[in-house]
Amino acid sequence: MAKKITDTKPLFGNRRSHALNATKHAFKPNLQTITINGKKYKLSAREIRTIKKINAA
Repeated sequence: MAKKITDTKPLFGNRRSHALNATKHAFKPNLQTITINGKKYKLSAREIRTIKKINAA
């Protein structure tokens, strides 16, 4: 089981049709499972990019 360590939560908005009808919609975070030092973690794709950027420097 991967441990979820991200604080990213869904954002909410509306879907808009051509007739401008509004229906509720949740923009869910892009969670990915990544292995670091033999342990599995669930992080958002943006956080994974940041970790790779820091480790490359």
